[in-house]
Amino acid sequence: MREPEFALAANRIAAACLNCSKTSCLSHISICSPSTRSNHYSVSCSRHLSSSKNTLLDLALNKASETEVPSVSSYNKKPVTPDVKVDTRAFLKCRPEYASMSLDLTQRPQPVEWVELLPLLQKVFVLRGRMKPADVLQFLLELSKLDPDKMPLLQSDQRFVMLLRYSVEHLRLFSDLQLLEVLQSFVWLEIPSSHTVLEVYEAELSCRANQLTLHQLLLAADLWRCIRRQVPQFLQRLFESVHLYLGQVGVPELVHLLYIIGEGRHCPKDLIYLIKPLLMRHLAQMHPEEVGIVCLGLFKAQTSLPEGAVSRIVDKAVSVVTEMGDFAMVNVLKYLRFSYLFHRTWLEAMEKEVPQRAHRMGVQGLMHVTLTCSALHYRSDSILTSIAERVPSLVPHCRSKDSSKLLWAFATLGFLPAQNQSFYASLTDALRQRKAEFQQYPEHLLTGLLGLAFVSQFPEDLVTLALSPEFVHLALRNSKLELKKDLFTLDAAVALELPQWKGPRLSGELREEVAEMLWTFAQSDVCLKPEVLEAESALQDLLGGDKFVCKRMIMPHTRSIDLEIHLDPKGQPIPVNLLCPKQNPAMVPSPQSWEKINSGVTITDNLLAQLIKGKNSTELPPATIAASSVGETPCQQLPPDEDGRVFDSVLNFTNDMVETLTKPSRSNRDSVRQGIKDSVKIAVQISNRNHYCIQSQQLLGLHAMKRRHLKIAGYRVVELSHWEWFLMLRKSRAQKLAYLHCKIYDSL
Repeated sequence: MREPEFALAANRIAAACLNCSKTSCLSHISICSPSTRSNHYSVSCSRHLSSSKNTLLDLALNKASETEVPSVSSYNKKPVTPDVKVDTRAFLKCRPEYASMSLDLTQRPQPVEWVELLPLLQKVFVLRGRMKPADVLQFLLELSKLDPDKMPLLQSDQRFVMLLRYSVEHLRLFSDLQLLEVLQSFVWLEIPSSHTVLEVYEAELSCRANQLTLHQLLLAADLWRCIRRQVPQFLQRLFESVHLYLGQVGVPELVHLLYIIGEGRHCPKDLIYLIKPLLMRHLAQMHPEEVGIVCLGLFKAQTSLPEGAVSRIVDKAVSVVTEMGDFAMVNVLKYLRFSYLFHRTWLEAMEKEVPQRAHRMGVQGLMHVTLTCSALHYRSDSILTSIAERVPSLVPHCRSKDSSKLLWAFATLGFLPAQNQSFYASLTDALRQRKAEFQQYPEHLLTGLLGLAFVSQFPEDLVTLALSPEFVHLALRNSKLELKKDLFTLDAAVALELPQWKGPRLSGELREEVAEMLWTFAQSDVCLKPEVLEAESALQDLLGGDKFVCKRMIMPHTRSIDLEIHLDPKGQPIPVNLLCPKQNPAMVPSPQSWEKINSGVTITDNLLAQLIKGKNSTELPPATIAASSVGETPCQQLPPDEDGRVFDSVLNFTNDMVETLTKPSRSNRDSVRQGIKDSVKIAVQISNRNHYCIQSQQLLGLHAMKRRHLKIAGYRVVELSHWEWFLMLRKSRAQKLAYLHCKIYDSL
């Protein structure tokens, strides 16, 4: 018997790869050697073909099912019924130029019945080693016309396996065009993406990359995409070749390249430097669907562009938004989310477009719309209401990912169950229907439950599952994400809002571990922010020392800090330093330069005059005295800052406030005592704009839940809002103290 033909073919390909000096190509050949695989299947063999060769290809045909190891839950998964059909390649219809560098999947060959192809298969068996490259190509093209329903029958036929082997033997003899035609036939033949033969073809195409034209390279990449095979080595060769063809890159070449980049989930940094100027140059000529696919490619490849470039892309999208398909519109939103860019004009356009389109959109598109609004902290009732009305009818199409992210996004934006009862109820049921998916994606259950917790919803069956020891072990062991904090937040929310809870809880050790981890991070981050340090120092001065102010995480599960103050029934501060956690000495800020006031602050006429007229004034303004004499309460505006800005838009002092501030301290304490009988715990919140929906006083879900939990735990919340406190940082020390005095005692 002659030397096995398959080994000869492998040797030829290996030699070719050596000639192209790309060692990466060799890795594709080594795994194809019959000696490296054992035979797990019983197959019949032609006496002219060694069993090892047939075993290799037969095994490859079955490799997809063998290598996709099922998860524990796969046996119980309910298939998701088809959603609204979306044409993800609609951009290819925008220009005729795409035809030479892509495959139109809507133009499948006219189907042929199985019986009509049996003579062809018999001819393959008869010719065998006498086949020429053109014969192999012709057989593959004819067989690719088979009715798709009969493809499994063909793939299991040993004569087809034989044909694939001979295609490998003739691989080096195919012309470039023939090689691409063979690859195209593989699309219609539905060759599994994990088929070993495809590894050999990728190696050969990688070796030929330097001799292919730009359109041939893009076509090959598109065919690999149609086969659904990831080919990083070939794409690397494509990306390395782009600089050779910059003069040939027009709009269709650029758009298709970005599509390929997105599908490959990677864009080398040096390539994006080449693409960016081309993108800016050709942007004005792009059709609406092309703009959408550009955004999708950049999003999938996680490729950042400068803010100005992103703004220009979205500006273009705004100009054609009414002509965009739903898929393209959603892709723009995805890239906005990735770029974290607040583009007001686009979002205002969405307030019109989404309500008009929501009734026909699929759940995945609606999920991405909502997720973008959530990420940008942009609340639009028209967008949220239209989606909430549509989603319940789409529950059969919801993956656990869709349900959980919709719940999270809506709750983050403060959309309450009372605004649409069926929305939250239907998505909670959708989570129940997809329980099996949580074995593979435990983060989806936690994301959904945290969203529900934000709006005080706790489905006990799902909470019991999430906090069960088995699920906790699974989440901490299997997930690629850090889920300890999410488990910790859910556990603490349950403890506070369901005091009668008898279900499972996290172990004390895990709770302590996460709390310590969060506090360690806070000490190196938020604890050192200027607005926090200034509030802490000013409160210490106001109340008489650092022992009266405790900087800690009262609610560590909400991942933010508080300044804790206790007052007795007389309004006197109570030491709270024993509550404070130990701080890392390396993270303790240096003492402030101002003098400490050890016995509290007395509001005097001089201080008041400084607050109203300026620090050099020593008497009250006549207007104040006159107004007081007739019982009026006009606003007393603070003096301008050094830069001429006036603080009247943030804090106005009325004569009533002046009277309160200038009361003798004993009288002031007596008035407080009338309002409270027991000591009061106060949690001072130093908020920032990231705690709120943009340009709104609507708290985001996590922070709204924190306020609720503080009240449940017996705290009065005093907020130093960012629109007040950040401007107060520019004021004098006395003005800050007066502001804090009002905030603390008015809360009582």
